Amino acid sequence: MFAFCHCVPRGRRTMKMIHFRSSSIKSLSQEMKCTIRLLDDSEISCHIQKETKGQFLIDHICNYYSLLEKDYFGIRYVDPEKQRHWLEPNKSISKQMKSHPPYTMCFRVKFYPHEPLKIKEELTRYLLYLQIKRDIFHGRLLCSFSDAAYLGACIVQAELGDYDPDEHPENYISDFEIFPKQSQKLERKIMEIHKNDLRGQSPPVAEFNLLLKAHTLETYGVDPHPCKDSTGTTTFLGFTATGFVVFQGNKRIHLIKWLDVCKLKFEGKTFYVIGTQKEKKAMLAFHTSTPAACKHLWKCGVENQAFYKYAKSSQIKTVSSSKIFFKGSRFRYSGKVAKEVVEESSKIQREPPEVHRVNITQSRSSHSLNKQLIINMEPLQPLLPSPIEQEEELPLVKGDLSPFWTFLWILKLRQIIIFSRI
Repeated sequence: MFAFCHCVPRGRRTMKMIHFRSSSIKSLSQEMKCTIRLLDDSEISCHIQKETKGQFLIDHICNYYSLLEKDYFGIRYVDPEKQRHWLEPNKSISKQMKSHPPYTMCFRVKFYPHEPLKIKEELTRYLLYLQIKRDIFHGRLLCSFSDAAYLGACIVQAELGDYDPDEHPENYISDFEIFPKQSQKLERKIMEIHKNDLRGQSPPVAEFNLLLKAHTLETYGVDPHPCKDSTGTTTFLGFTATGFVVFQGNKRIHLIKWLDVCKLKFEGKTFYVIGTQKEKKAMLAFHTSTPAACKHLWKCGVENQAFYKYAKSSQIKTVSSSKIFFKGSRFRYSGKVAKEVVEESSKIQREPPEVHRVNITQSRSSHSLNKQLIINMEPLQPLLPSPIEQEEELPLVKGDLSPFWTFLWILKLRQIIIFSRI
């Protein structure tokens, strides 16, 4: 039997979701509350049953948005040990969650489009724009000073419109918390670009220009996984549309293209990448903080390689984490691949859905910002999401590529003082 569940979110958003319900008392007792935090920080709550699979939840969030280009997105959650996971669509939600209900998850971009020009609908571009804003705010999108100023100006233009001296005071940029640390120099540059270079751009145009700039940066789409290499040096691993990447400090030291990646595997807390570099086979080994973190890293690599490498989803095979297929973990990416997603997007012929934009840049308090930065100071520990921010973002580097990144070093010295204020 089908029944409708009215989902009550925070704020003005509402949603109807279908879930399975039998008439038995036992079935009713198995209903579980699930809250999904969206990209604009609003929340949707609904009730699911024990057998409800992950794909059901993904589909209905996309139906809420009227989102057709949905294969770029996924649902992320954090287990009781503070380990992140992506919700698997073909498994029941209750079996994946290691905690007791109610459940809290986040709707996020899982696979970043390689070419924003090939995104068909404005709605999809807007959701990607919101994700990029989060990446910028949490320090995951590393960029130079000039690029940072341009990205910041695009955000201001998208949310404020044209500069108006009667409405915008001299320090109006300081009201926007766009970056983890904003110097006055950076804010002046953002204001200069906003005043002079972006006039006349509508929100969709300004958002699209941000995507065009962001996708050219080395850390676009990189979800940094902290670990150590064979020498004990702290590194960050990530996966992009191009391939497997390794960062140390602010420098990318490895890029192995997907065609050159032969195998990804893990044993315990050690993750291995076997690939071809300069026509020679090589194996890179990295050590994570926990076996769970290592397995998550491996699964992310398997999914990204399948999504970006293959021409058809029918080419994807089940892979094993071990040399011997029947030993270790086995996993198979079950979604569409990037080429299929682009092809399907090109066939969309509907009237574009209305995009409801929400200004979230100025809603973040310095209190939550400082708390999040303290959490991120220990990159090799399982990330600890605050009660109001389950999206456990991690700054990618602690280097000095541009002036506003130096705050990471200063904060390390002031950590005890700031913590006492919270």
